[in-house]
Amino acid sequence: MGFAQRRNCGRYQLIGERLGCGYPNRAIDDQIAQNEATLDQLKAAVQQAQANATLAQATWGRDKPLLRDGWVIGHQGDIDLQTVKADEAAVSVAQANVVAQEHLLTVLRQNRAYASVVAPFDGIITQRNVDVGALVQGNENTGTFMFETMQKNVIRVWVYVPQDAAFGVAPGVEAMVRVPELPDREFPGKVTRIAEALQSGTRTLLTEIDIPNPDGALPPGIYCSVELKLPRKTPSFTIPAEALLFNSKGLQAAVVKDGKAEIRTVRVARDLGTRVEVDAGLRAGERVILNPPVTLVNGSKVQARPLGTHPTT
Repeated sequence: MGFAQRRNCGRYQLIGERLGCGYPNRAIDDQIAQNEATLDQLKAAVQQAQANATLAQATWGRDKPLLRDGWVIGHQGDIDLQTVKADEAAVSVAQANVVAQEHLLTVLRQNRAYASVVAPFDGIITQRNVDVGALVQGNENTGTFMFETMQKNVIRVWVYVPQDAAFGVAPGVEAMVRVPELPDREFPGKVTRIAEALQSGTRTLLTEIDIPNPDGALPPGIYCSVELKLPRKTPSFTIPAEALLFNSKGLQAAVVKDGKAEIRTVRVARDLGTRVEVDAGLRAGERVILNPPVTLVNGSKVQARPLGTHPTT
């Protein structure tokens, strides 16, 4: 039994400041305009600091040889040198202020961009949690989920495969989905991904199957039956349960070969009730003896008769 889910679904959450849903966010626009003006001022401050540093370098370059020749006193030389260092530090501070302001503007512009929610795929909104004009909280952890959308042209089916069949499940395995309410339809698909580990409680493997649904016949959320076409490494056969012999040698079955009985040791893969699945000891086309007597041994002469007329011995 499988459970059909939406293939692509998403919950869209607003991240950033407290944003108004349904009308332009004037508060952030005003903040952006104000901080852009501040950025222009900071860039002008950088130019002024660079000009002061250039002037200080020129003054120090002029006074340095005069200081060496004694035309400028040492106190004035110290002032010129420290002025150069101070102006260079002022340039670094002004440039750092510009970088910080640019980062702040980047955050504000991202917050404004979050006010426009764009779905990553075409689909239908299945749940709306906000109305026009509602104020939503924009927080990465506790923010308001605004919409849920779905895409139903491909349906994802979740199925829990039992352990005895899980070893053959892999991406690309073909599957067939059937719905009791649609008895005349079959929906083919393929396994897209598996959990890689069985659940410890049920010993089942969670498997996802993608089913093309171009006409929308499969609504999401329904229960369905899933048939997986698992490749087998060794062929298996089903035989009637009454053909089995159980003795000190284990499970055996008797087959008819050249008018004589031949007893084989078999290995049962699955017990299906009235029939059992055998994956070793028998070959396709061989006839088994039903209800063999305990006195039957290898080489006993037998005569095959149509089923239902008389027990075969």
